[in-house]
Order: sequence, then C-alpha cells, then structure tokens
Amino acid sequence: MKSFNYTITDPVGIHARPAGLLVKEAKLYDASIMIAKDGKSADAKKLMALMSLGVKQGDTVTVSVEGGDEGTVAAKMEDFFKKNL
Repeated sequence: MKSFNYTITDPVGIHARPAGLLVKEAKLYDASIMIAKDGKSADAKKLMALMSLGVKQGDTVTVSVEGGDEGTVAAKMEDFFKKNL
C-alpha cells in the first residue's frame, strides 16, 4: 500500500465540483483509493462518501492506494490533488 498526506488548498474544500473530478480520476484506475480524515475514510470512487467527510480548506487528508500498480497510481493521484484541490 502506498499513501500520502495532502493539505487541501481549494477555498471551499472537497465540495461537489472537485469531488466529481476526483471520482472521475479515481475511476480510471483498478487500484483501491481511499481518502481519510479525522478517523473517517471514504472510497474515492464514491461521490457521496467523499462529500460526507466534510473536507474543508486547510484540512489534511491521507490518500491510500492499494492494488494494481499502486506506486504509479499514488503518484498520479498526488499530482491530481496538487492541480485540483
């Protein structure tokens, strides 16, 4: 399993638009991608689960990738977070 921490810089956090983009990106990969914050976690491929985490600007999330080609997928997800969140 590969993981990284990321502090959200988007002024409104993970709301509908960026959550939708995140789900679309996560669904490109076979690996399991989980987002965790404050002891709660959500599947990055499920929009409502992501939004239920209530991630705001300044919150730090942990992104975990497990499964097929996890190293490459984790790097691509980290790049996505930096560009979009």
